[in-house]
Amino acid sequence: MSEQDSRPQARTRSFTRRGGRMPPRHHRAMERHAAAYLIDVPMDGQGTTVDPGFRLEVEAHFGRWAPLIVEIGSGSGDCVVHAAARHPDHDFLAIEVWRPGVAQTIAKAVHDGVGNLRLICADAAQALPTMLDAGSVHEVWTFFPDPWPKTKHHKRRLVQPEFADRIADLLEPQGSWRLATDWSDYAWQLRDVVEGCPRLVNPYAGRLADPGDVEVDPRGEHGGFAPRFDGRIRTRFEAKGLNVDRVVRDVVGVRV
Repeated sequence: MSEQDSRPQARTRSFTRRGGRMPPRHHRAMERHAAAYLIDVPMDGQGTTVDPGFRLEVEAHFGRWAPLIVEIGSGSGDCVVHAAARHPDHDFLAIEVWRPGVAQTIAKAVHDGVGNLRLICADAAQALPTMLDAGSVHEVWTFFPDPWPKTKHHKRRLVQPEFADRIADLLEPQGSWRLATDWSDYAWQLRDVVEGCPRLVNPYAGRLADPGDVEVDPRGEHGGFAPRFDGRIRTRFEAKGLNVDRVVRDVVGVRV
């Protein structure tokens, strides 16, 4: 075996955003409030990979026990901050690799007086299986993950069968995995991945089939999409998709 062949294979990542410039107000938010909101996790190297030996002490960070909702890819925090303000009886953990988005989320949480939210700046796909205990999460949210629209890049999409197994491990019995996308072929993939996971059930199987899918999706009449989740507020990101006539579809998987 050559030296090159013996090197560890690079992990396929589902994201590209890692840095970016921040305006002064977001720098101030990080400087003044990161200690209250941002969980300092040990990293394996200089990237976004969390030390696989790290375990998150959820009750210690929130100062209580409450149903935990985890958002993967929280962006600039519009949805998770809104939800945390509406549901003070729940705890919210937002995981985002885009540091400017983390800063924006903290600024919004401070502005809204939200105290039941914590953030981690890391690769959720890598960290979740080892960072949290099995059966400890009430809901997982994955809204508008990077669609990687080119066919050759579909392997980079976050929602794959292996990832669904990891989410099922984390969910408590009857806990929910909520997903949404405005890319049609990714919506079909989300649905098929959820329905293909033996520990998840789609409570909306066979429902809300889109007549337009029949011509382009081999399973166009299959349906399987959920009504819009009322906890998912409309963000600027979603509005951009709607402005170019994309159809937003929700998918739900329930742990059985």
